[in-house]
Amino acid sequence: MDGSRRRAGDGGRPAAGAVDSLVYDAREHGLTGDGVTNDQPALAELVDMAGAACAADGRPRVIHCPPGVYSIRDSGTVWRSGVSLIGAGSGATRFVLSNSGNPADPTPLAFFTAIQHGAGVDNHLADCAFADFEIDGSGVALAEYDVLAKGLGMQYVLRGRFRNLYIHHTAASGFGCDFLQDSVVEGIVAVGCGRLDSGEQIGGAGLGIGIGGWGAVERLTITGCTAVGNGTNGVFLELQGRDWTPPRGIRITNCHAEGNRYGISDWGADGLIVAACTMIGNQVAGYDVSGLGTTSVAGRGGIVTACVVDGNVRDGISIGNTPGRYTVEGNRISRNGRHGYRQHNLPGGPAHASTEMVLDGNDIWGNALDGIRVDGTLVDAALLDNRIRDNGCRAAPAASGGGAGVTYTATSLTDAAAAWPPDGHRGKLLTVGVRTAVVAANTATELVLAPFRPGVTAAWIGDPPAPGTPYSLPGAPAVRAGISLNAPVLSPTIRGNRVWDNQDPKTQTHGLWITADGSCVSGAVEDNDLAGNAVAAARFDTAPSGGRWERDHGLDDHP
Repeated sequence: MDGSRRRAGDGGRPAAGAVDSLVYDAREHGLTGDGVTNDQPALAELVDMAGAACAADGRPRVIHCPPGVYSIRDSGTVWRSGVSLIGAGSGATRFVLSNSGNPADPTPLAFFTAIQHGAGVDNHLADCAFADFEIDGSGVALAEYDVLAKGLGMQYVLRGRFRNLYIHHTAASGFGCDFLQDSVVEGIVAVGCGRLDSGEQIGGAGLGIGIGGWGAVERLTITGCTAVGNGTNGVFLELQGRDWTPPRGIRITNCHAEGNRYGISDWGADGLIVAACTMIGNQVAGYDVSGLGTTSVAGRGGIVTACVVDGNVRDGISIGNTPGRYTVEGNRISRNGRHGYRQHNLPGGPAHASTEMVLDGNDIWGNALDGIRVDGTLVDAALLDNRIRDNGCRAAPAASGGGAGVTYTATSLTDAAAAWPPDGHRGKLLTVGVRTAVVAANTATELVLAPFRPGVTAAWIGDPPAPGTPYSLPGAPAVRAGISLNAPVLSPTIRGNRVWDNQDPKTQTHGLWITADGSCVSGAVEDNDLAGNAVAAARFDTAPSGGRWERDHGLDDHP
């Protein structure tokens, strides 16, 4: 390839000529990359120089960091508009953050915020790219959690490009950038970030993105990213002003969220599109819509489609505190430790009646309790053409043991005398003395336990219990249905669903259950196949009221 056409990110030097004035080799401007010298002062000076040059002539600059270990100590670098930072690839170009000389400083690699620097719509970063390098945040230690202890922490970015970054073990969020207009976040791998977050504090995500600062539309695409073992969310969007308009224009596609507290969360967008993502093994939910964010505003009108939501410790998809109009379509929702899909309102957020929710064409199977669980009021919901089968696997009776044959590891309990049904204890709380752990799966004699927090491998804080220590497991709920209505459901359309159990033995007790606290008023319940469950096609602790009930196989008589 002709030298004049080479990019800094290709790992080679740009050719001599006019381009040289726009591309700075970091090694030629004071950075050493030797892993010993503190390169932060030289980086800050170079960013200021490049930013001033761009401000003078309007031509963005690129800082190219060749392979090396760049130690960034005791202070973050305030970024400038029109300055890009390009490395030679993760593992080749590494920025190692630490703050031993200034332990009160959170030391992000780069930041530019509203509170610290006056960032805003009229004072934003434009035309910045960050690509092809690694950020190691494991060396930042703080007496108290600080939300600014990120890898990257910019606000109000216009035409930003964030590509092929490996960010890991930061104290707060790895990628924690807000208000990204006309921007793309692509190929970021965030692992073990939020390590100082308790799980209840703000930030602490792999990719945490504040939204709403640009108004009703923020054009942002997040694609091809991976978030594993992060303290709060793998990926979340959070409205930053309670009175701001939830923005449209955001897409999350082809991402993988595994082993986080929540996989992907919508805390305040309008019409968020989440497509072709994998959300597995997260502690609370694979996908979450709720008022958990700082402004207690949930997303609304979003679309979740063509995703795999599997093996999360509690719920697969959890939606609440939303005014509604969400569509969940064509997903696999399977083997989660509580419900496949749960509609509910979290305490502390608005208790909205959610209108016009749609669950269409999903494959919902093998979840520990109900396939679809409605614990929050629905109005004009549509449950259409879903396949809901083999749920309710948490069917094992209460169990206890101790003494000979009972052993523990960091992630398991084994009782040689047990004969448990496979996954019959999934999602249960195991009690060992004053300690507890959650069962992620089980065989006939072994319980596999979920980590006690994201980013760790152990189920216990401290050493595992001693061999022979007594344990107990609670019993199973008597009713575990394909569809459970445990709240008022007004004017629903429930049509074309097949709800059954083809296991031996069957664990899904009923196709449709209206609980004593639930209702189904003026519903169109038609053309469903509810036959083949362990106990009955339906159970009505509250009789349905009004509407049409027609051609529902398994219901010989209309309710």
